[in-house]
Amino acid sequence: MTNSLIFVDLASDDPAAAGAFYAEVFGWENDARPQGIYHRMVPGGFFKHADGSDSRIGNLHLGIFDAANARPHPDPAGAEPRAISAGGRKPRVWVLVSDDDTPERILATAEKLGATVLWRNHYWKEFNGYNHCFVDPWGNEILLWGKAGENPRIPDDYTRE
Repeated sequence: MTNSLIFVDLASDDPAAAGAFYAEVFGWENDARPQGIYHRMVPGGFFKHADGSDSRIGNLHLGIFDAANARPHPDPAGAEPRAISAGGRKPRVWVLVSDDDTPERILATAEKLGATVLWRNHYWKEFNGYNHCFVDPWGNEILLWGKAGENPRIPDDYTRE
């Protein structure tokens, strides 16, 4: 068995606000553990089998931690750095848009809540998918992904690579 990725955390200077943001933008459960210190975002549902039925593997969760005192840490006072990164590249989080939602709704909600849309309507042939991107109010880059399917019809207003 290989080493398994089990979780990804995003830094925030206000985990409670970030948890509320992601709950509204994506409809995920905001599981504060504890409130304002660490929030686990639970999307619900399961990874699908090739036939579309649910597997026994639950969808991955996302954590939001307080940059001022990232937990867990052996020292209760935490350690430096204690601020969110202000510039340069950070890890990016990719979210598959469900069939009962749209990138347009997600981007509009994120923007209404303080996010900045970086781009809309792009097709990436290498992975045969449509993508859109925003930066949340804490500087985390979130990419929305849609499967283009077999023989995709790329809309005229989409950029391509």
